[in-house]
Amino acid sequence: MKRRLAEETVIFISVLKWVILATIIGAIVGLSTTAFLKALSWGEEFSGRYSQYFFHNDSYFFFLLPIALFVSVVMTKYLAPDAEGHGTDKIIEAIHKRSGKIKAIVVPVKLVATIITLVTGGSAGKEGPCAQIGAGLSSVFASLLRVDDHDRKKLVICGISAGFASVFGTPIAGAIFGLEVLFVGSILYDVLLPSFVAGITGYRVAWLLGSKHFHRNLNFVPSFNEYLFLQVILAGIFFGLCSFLLIEVLRSGEKLSKKIQIWKPLKGLIGGSVLIILTLVFSDRYLGLGGDTIRASLLGRSVPWNAFLLKIVFTCITLSFGGSGGIVTPIFFIGATSGSFFADLLGADKATFSALGLVSLLAGAANTPIAASIMALELFGPKLGPYATIACIVSFLMTGHRSVYPSQMIDFRKSSSIHLEGGGEIEDVKAHVKPRSKSLLGIGLRIRSIINNIFKKSKG
Repeated sequence: MKRRLAEETVIFISVLKWVILATIIGAIVGLSTTAFLKALSWGEEFSGRYSQYFFHNDSYFFFLLPIALFVSVVMTKYLAPDAEGHGTDKIIEAIHKRSGKIKAIVVPVKLVATIITLVTGGSAGKEGPCAQIGAGLSSVFASLLRVDDHDRKKLVICGISAGFASVFGTPIAGAIFGLEVLFVGSILYDVLLPSFVAGITGYRVAWLLGSKHFHRNLNFVPSFNEYLFLQVILAGIFFGLCSFLLIEVLRSGEKLSKKIQIWKPLKGLIGGSVLIILTLVFSDRYLGLGGDTIRASLLGRSVPWNAFLLKIVFTCITLSFGGSGGIVTPIFFIGATSGSFFADLLGADKATFSALGLVSLLAGAANTPIAASIMALELFGPKLGPYATIACIVSFLMTGHRSVYPSQMIDFRKSSSIHLEGGGEIEDVKAHVKPRSKSLLGIGLRIRSIINNIFKKSKG
């Protein structure tokens, strides 16, 4: 009886401890997220006002992109290298390799570099900075409390969850994302409670301070039938292929940037100049956050059929050549517009498949099918839930063993017919088809050959 009482007492104290700590982290991150979003909004207003003054047109501020990327690279290179790129991957790496230790200088550098990038039109997102700023502040808080490495990691994970939840207004999906994004195939259950508390607190604080989020229940009353189910599965396959394309283009862009052996800030000038040329050719639709295009897709309006392909290119150049910002907002853009394109091919409802694309690209590109499925419920209402879950899982599987976050640890194979070689991180893993699977593939090809011969003979 004494042992049982002692165990329950310890668990009660642990629960109380983590509820208090996670609430503090959520409040801190909610405040920092709101401050970042307010600063970004002021920056956008500033760019619009002075673009009119200097260029006599409020859409020509992107001509400053080369300077902006140059400054961003200088800041990250000499002040905080971990602040470069889309940020979240650096947090994952810090959790796995450094017990969540993040230098305090990362917070202000990431904030300023991201605002400079986004205000001038760099194609990036706002969630990466919020997650990285939240994780950085959580690490500083952990240092002040002098906690051990295990508790520090838990606090930093809470910072990720709160940052994601507060910036997109999805407290449950944000909490799960902070856990699911660390590993492919497993979740840290011991961080589940504090992650939820931090995510909900961060969301509420940001909401109370005036942060606005896009939530829209779709006017979609599903009546289940075989054709709709098949459409959703095909959509999941298509979104998985789009995730695959995004990851490979980003990887190629990074390789290309590394091959250019010049002083790193000069790469920012090159990347910014290329973005100016592309903008003059294709329009400024693909610069910045792209919120108007995302909303248009989710409202069922027409967008250019190749919008998702162009956004991949703009995002790749921005992040590979010195821009600082997140990757999830571009994923939303690519997902929503590719969903609109897919709906056009099938003659289906654009708003529905744009919503499916938005969450399915996140599931595939970030390997977070559970968080993405819950996000569909929080953003679009329960009616889309079953369809979004199917599309998210299929997209997640179709993407294979790759991710926009190369530092993710991989804990399982997406198919028993695949053999994985290399280290635990996705960037070090090499996937090969097992010999047995090759023989099965050969049998399948042989059967297809026989069927083709039968058809030829029947036609003859």
